Amino acid sequence: MSRTALRICPLCEATCGLVLTVDDGKVTGARGDRDDVFSKGFVCPKGAAFPEVDSDPDRLRTPLVRVDGELREATWEEAFDAVAAGLRGTVDRYGPHAVGVVLGNPNVHTMAGALYPPLLIGGLGTHSLFTASTVDQMPKHVSSGLLFGDANLIPVPDLDRTDHLLLIGANPLESNGSLCTAPDFPGRLKALKARGGTLTVVDPRRTRTARLADRHLAVRPGTDALLLAAIARTLFDEDLVDLGAAAPHIEGLAALSDALADFTPEAVAGVCDVDAAVIRTLARELAAAPTAAVYARIGSCTVPHGTLASWLVDVLNALTGNLDRPGGALFPQAATDRTPRPAGPGRGFALGRWHSRVSGHPEAKGELPLSALAEEIDTPTEGGAPVRAVVAVGANPVLSAPDGDRLDKALASLDFMVSVDPYLNETSRHAHVVLPPPPPAQSPHHDFAFNTLAVRNQVRYTRPAVPLEPGRMAETEILARIVLAATGMHGADPSAVDDLVIRQTLGKAVREPHSPVHGRDPKELAGLLTGDNGPERRLDMMLRLGPYGDGFGGDPDGLTLEKLLAHPHGIDLGPLRPRLPQPLKTRSGKVELLPGPIAADLPRLRAALRDRPDGLVLVGRRHLRSNNSWLHNVPALTGGSNRCTLHLHPDDAQRLGVRDGQPVRVEGAGGEVTVPAEVTDAVRRGVVSLPHGWGHDRPGTRTRHASANPGVNVNQLLDGSLLDPLSGNAVLNGVPVEVSPQHAEEPESVTALT
Repeated sequence: MSRTALRICPLCEATCGLVLTVDDGKVTGARGDRDDVFSKGFVCPKGAAFPEVDSDPDRLRTPLVRVDGELREATWEEAFDAVAAGLRGTVDRYGPHAVGVVLGNPNVHTMAGALYPPLLIGGLGTHSLFTASTVDQMPKHVSSGLLFGDANLIPVPDLDRTDHLLLIGANPLESNGSLCTAPDFPGRLKALKARGGTLTVVDPRRTRTARLADRHLAVRPGTDALLLAAIARTLFDEDLVDLGAAAPHIEGLAALSDALADFTPEAVAGVCDVDAAVIRTLARELAAAPTAAVYARIGSCTVPHGTLASWLVDVLNALTGNLDRPGGALFPQAATDRTPRPAGPGRGFALGRWHSRVSGHPEAKGELPLSALAEEIDTPTEGGAPVRAVVAVGANPVLSAPDGDRLDKALASLDFMVSVDPYLNETSRHAHVVLPPPPPAQSPHHDFAFNTLAVRNQVRYTRPAVPLEPGRMAETEILARIVLAATGMHGADPSAVDDLVIRQTLGKAVREPHSPVHGRDPKELAGLLTGDNGPERRLDMMLRLGPYGDGFGGDPDGLTLEKLLAHPHGIDLGPLRPRLPQPLKTRSGKVELLPGPIAADLPRLRAALRDRPDGLVLVGRRHLRSNNSWLHNVPALTGGSNRCTLHLHPDDAQRLGVRDGQPVRVEGAGGEVTVPAEVTDAVRRGVVSLPHGWGHDRPGTRTRHASANPGVNVNQLLDGSLLDPLSGNAVLNGVPVEVSPQHAEEPESVTALT
């Protein structure tokens, strides 16, 4: 019997609405939901492949527990008994910091990943938190924390109303966007051009996005902060600074001008490989546009000055009057945001509240660098016990972190590891317990994180498209049970975790004077919550307390879970609106243009004015049908352009004696790989490019299609020593490498230096 069901796609940040075809309990088709209030029918190849992702035969169906060195199928009870014994035994013997929590990118694409890991970390009391953020966007969190007082308060470009978009280190035609949730990002860019707007792309590669641009600048990798600083310097020099309506809420303008004095277009031009006249033109166009937005992503984050580049993006938006302005860069307001508090000074944002045990890396946003995970496991010190147990949730750091070979060995040495993962992959193969979540069609979906980054305010929720199969356990229950096991409550009903959160949240809300439920009885409020389970009741609570909520009856037109369920295609909450100064949490209550840690890091950027690197440098690459290491086991999403090859410019290929398709050896500080060359002028001279997420050639995995087409792990070329000091983010782009042709007598193998 065939039917249809709605589902929000969890495979990238665009969060498109899907209509699934379900036959006899199995998803057999997927198309875009034309009635979805946000995506309006758009779908990319990943969303269209949802049925293949959902029914991948290599997905684990039952827990695995290591017995006598081998992973064997087990019952859920046996698995959680082992989790409780392994985690509590580690805490009791070594203390809480000996338990590392590793969260992968998939966590932000699930309800479970949003609701439960904070409880696990808080319950354990561990400082050993490592996430995918520090190989991706942590510089943006840190710059936002320093500018606005809140690391999660990230302005996004108002794509649908801007007249001028300067896009740096991003390729949304292939990534679908990141830290800017925008279904049909390509269509939005084409609409910008159709209404007479201007698109400028800064990228060392001529990407699909760059080919759409009015102007493409093939900048030298890693020099984004210098380019942005020179644009800002030009705005000051030519008296083009105009803070606009945000002016009363911004401080530090004069100090900022002094701090950027050395970064003239002429000073940076040679390093960036961008003419000074072009830099001045960029500044003048930004200032003259009726509205404009500067937007930068992973290419500008994963470089030595990632935090400074992220900071300068919002500095430029502020200096041109486009911060918190329609058509500029605005702060979204998600339906599950906390109750808006009155504007005024906040606690601010602090870095380095604790440091990593081995190298002394400062924490950022509560996290330590993922690059430091291996040394935190394998290096003894007198400053505390090494990490001896790991909880990995949706994480594959053997491929996503620098020097996977070292981390691979370190994970094998752990006393205990539990992995929540649908696959036995390069990382989870080391676990003592593997807990498989169900396929996405069997899970509910609400985007807690991505709605805080959306280019239009809206709210959507989809219940599971098909019921849980017998023997499966909901991911929300899996993570709730891990919380109980890790905090000494093993065996308690998992609903106790949600009940505790509800009691604590409502208890705090009734004490806050600005809350819509101030002075009310929290038990009475809890009794008003609806939903079929704990996660739904928590969602209902967040909606009711949020900026559009009903305040538990105070506003009959406000949001509740019942109202959201009555609108299965979502509820449109309108375009982004100016919000300053209300969301600011800095100690001054204003946007602080030149925070102390930023000012202290500027000498390092000045020193980069003298850099003239020789040789080849490496950058990453994104494919439309890929998402990190997630999807390489799905045949429909591999092949074609989604291949692991080394892009290099024809001039470089000729100089090196490399032919198209020939195996080449690429050597970096962390190791070497052998990969087919793809000669193309889509990369500038002096730059080579490898895609991220490949390297599926390790034994002991159960991903047959990925293992048959393994590719190579680009992060093995890195030794993990290069970090952006403010954020701890790994430097993945602009790193020097050596490339040489592999001769016929040499084996085509992937090797690592020792």
